[in-house]
Amino acid sequence: MLNRIESYYDAVPRSSARAEDFGPLTFFVREGADGWPFYARPALGRPDGATAADVERVRARQRELGLPEAFEWVAETTPGLRAAVEASGLVVHEHPLMVLEGEPLAVPEPEGARVLALAADDPRLAAAVAAPYAAFGATPGPADVERVAARIGAGLTVLVAGFEETGGPGGSGGAALAGGQVQPVGDVAEVVGVGTRPEARRRGLGLAVTAALVAEARARGVGTVFLTASDAAVERLYARLGFRTVATALIAEAPAP
Repeated sequence: MLNRIESYYDAVPRSSARAEDFGPLTFFVREGADGWPFYARPALGRPDGATAADVERVRARQRELGLPEAFEWVAETTPGLRAAVEASGLVVHEHPLMVLEGEPLAVPEPEGARVLALAADDPRLAAAVAAPYAAFGATPGPADVERVAARIGAGLTVLVAGFEETGGPGGSGGAALAGGQVQPVGDVAEVVGVGTRPEARRRGLGLAVTAALVAEARARGVGTVFLTASDAAVERLYARLGFRTVATALIAEAPAP
């Protein structure tokens, strides 16, 4: 399973980034001025062997391009990288890596809300993209919405959102309360960016959105769905859907100034 996830991690950025080879490390560089500033990670098929000098070479390239000095990898598949990353001065954060291989446990649709997947041209898309940003105190720009729409249109991303129900049962003309995305590559998909607006929390929207994302992935032939929980509390929440922790995702970044 971890080998399938490693292959996924190597494949998924390539739809919108170029890969630069640094021996035991690969640095994914976004194409164009907009888009997600990708990270570096272990080169596929070379699970260990990176030194602090290798890490510093990548960091120098990241600084040259004005991009975050960021690395992501799985502790169990590349156990030696942490020491090299920390020796270079980066700070490493641990997050539970969780997998759902069967169907998610049933969750009721939140009272007073509708949860549904959106097409690229849906007029509610901007509001749906903004809902998870609001969960973390941020606001997307027009380019962020355009990028999500393009990925939906290309079949690279599925976006699911929860809306306040208006106009009677079945209506979804109200505000976007929560949202998230799933990105299938072959028979593996990662659930990312699930978030609920602060004023709409504790209504079960996050679990309902996640369950709907899993259903969308399954409908596209995905067998393995995984996600990274931000902390132990979120880990317990996803465990209620049937996700189980199989490894530790590590994210390294420069220390705060």
